[in-house]
Amino acid sequence: MEFDPAFALSILPDLLRGAVVTIMATLGGFAVALLGGLVLALARRTRAAPLAVSYTEFIRNTPLLVQVYFVFYVLPFLGVTLGAMTSGIVALGLNYSAYVAEVYRAGIDSVPAGQWEAARSLGLAPRTIWARVLLPQAMRPILPVLGNYAIGMFKDTPLLATITIPEMFNSAMQIAGTTYRYNEPYTLVALLFLAMSYPAALLVRVLERRLHPPA
Repeated sequence: MEFDPAFALSILPDLLRGAVVTIMATLGGFAVALLGGLVLALARRTRAAPLAVSYTEFIRNTPLLVQVYFVFYVLPFLGVTLGAMTSGIVALGLNYSAYVAEVYRAGIDSVPAGQWEAARSLGLAPRTIWARVLLPQAMRPILPVLGNYAIGMFKDTPLLATITIPEMFNSAMQIAGTTYRYNEPYTLVALLFLAMSYPAALLVRVLERRLHPPA
């Protein structure tokens, strides 16, 4: 089947509307991942560490697609009913929180122990030490890694098409299913993902060079 530029141009608005949904799902899911990852990283330094470790290992060793299905199709049987978009954001966020937690943990471990001891010697409360001393220093080296995870989540959003979220890949599937033309919608989706993710990857590289200049 040949590629028809005129047909591709006619379906582009539908795909761009799907791209907006894709970006919204990525931003929402990553916000959940940042918060959930921080909670997990801090929990590993408390008596709740076994629970946090168990959650992290379970999430990291089960497929994201299964987790998406569980949140959308299984939770209603347990009395928790979420909309498709909310389910997708929650599933993405919970999945990536397990990975982000390890990033936070590495950043916190990179802060010299003397920083904690110096802050305690000044009489600062533990909450103040975390908020004003440790976390600001831990965030600097992990920002590029978090940026890479955000790009990874963006590329994982096509899985949300399986729970009827009208993101970009879902829009392409609907167009292909009604027109029986597959080259144009799927090619455009690939190009749109590339057009949005590649500049973000370049931005992450620039950020990494600024935060870690060569010796």
